Amino acid sequence: MIRPIALLALIIAVSTPMTSTNTAEPFRRTLASAERGIRLDEWSITHRDLEFRTARPWSIRKYTLHGGRQEGVDLIVLDNGRLQITVIPTRGMGVLRVEMGDIRLGWDSPVREVVHPQYIDLGGRGGLGWLEGFNEWMARCGLEFAGHPGRDKFINNTGDEAEMDLTLHGKIANIPASEVEVVVDRDPPHRLRIRGRVDERMFYGPKLELWTEISTVPGGETFQISDRITNHGAHPQEFQIIYHANYGPPLLEAGARFVAATYQVTPFNDHAAKAVKSYDEYTAPTTGFIEQVYCLRPRADAEGRTTIMLHNAAATRGVTMSYLVEHLPYLTLWKNTSALAEGYVTGLEPGTGFPSNRRYERAAGRVPKLAPGASREFTIDFAVLDTGAAVTGAAAKIKALQGAQPPQIDAAPEKR
Repeated sequence: MIRPIALLALIIAVSTPMTSTNTAEPFRRTLASAERGIRLDEWSITHRDLEFRTARPWSIRKYTLHGGRQEGVDLIVLDNGRLQITVIPTRGMGVLRVEMGDIRLGWDSPVREVVHPQYIDLGGRGGLGWLEGFNEWMARCGLEFAGHPGRDKFINNTGDEAEMDLTLHGKIANIPASEVEVVVDRDPPHRLRIRGRVDERMFYGPKLELWTEISTVPGGETFQISDRITNHGAHPQEFQIIYHANYGPPLLEAGARFVAATYQVTPFNDHAAKAVKSYDEYTAPTTGFIEQVYCLRPRADAEGRTTIMLHNAAATRGVTMSYLVEHLPYLTLWKNTSALAEGYVTGLEPGTGFPSNRRYERAAGRVPKLAPGASREFTIDFAVLDTGAAVTGAAAKIKALQGAQPPQIDAAPEKR
């Protein structure tokens, strides 16, 4: 016999709609794990392999390169049905290229192969050895240090002040990921994620960890890079990061433009100062061109975000990068419009500082520290623009952010 109170509870339970805030567990697959001794040479998954359906087909494929200095390099290609993103776990989870239709985010480096870090001598050529493997669309600079090579001071294992040689742009882009996994959300919008952990650690040195995630949704023209840097040491640790995003044709060409809302534009050196008034304009490939670098302080909107853009000469193709200025307060514009054979490329590079040697950046107050156990997070949202209307709309938003006050254009470099 059912008691009246129990009966009432049963009626309520049956008649009340079932609501739940629980979300389905995402699909996960480990592709590499130093801790578990796992490394899959080849693996793939498509939209047909999971129980849910998406508006556009998608796939993720992992494979290994062979031959020359790329022997053993792992690549992961994420195809969301519109965008194809190629990630390099072997090279610090950098991104080799992004493609959407006739638009490519990337460039034609003289470095033809995806070079395995074991073949890179970072100290070579006066500390410029990093350039022996430089051909990615996006390579991180850091983590202990970034920027130009040169001498800097540190505290050694006996507690004394000593000097060390810093190499160009640090080590993180030439450290293979220790953990790599693919994650697919079962709940809409079914975000597709490639995640990896890269460790920059040593005894009597930094104990920094980078967790990164490159993600997109099926059928989208946007994607996101989200990073978390953690200090696992027992002492405060300096760190630097610059997101070295590099663009060549078809976006880079004579008449292409860089668009940003900024407070200040400062030439990096006297050579760049000669062309500072046209810092946002690009020329055709030019034999003998010497790189020009400009240091920018971007403006933020009410939410603290800024957006920068590169578009082609006709303003019909482009790319935007959006991020929190508080996290990445400095922006470097690198122009290297040299001959095609030498590498015709420009770099849009948000960072925690500018690419001077760490010794100088520290003196300028641009080298942050992480407390023991502390983390910092960085996220950049990218959008590939394939119509004139999309480029015009992005340019209008950036112009509104700039407002009536033009940027301060400095005629000379920052005093050193």
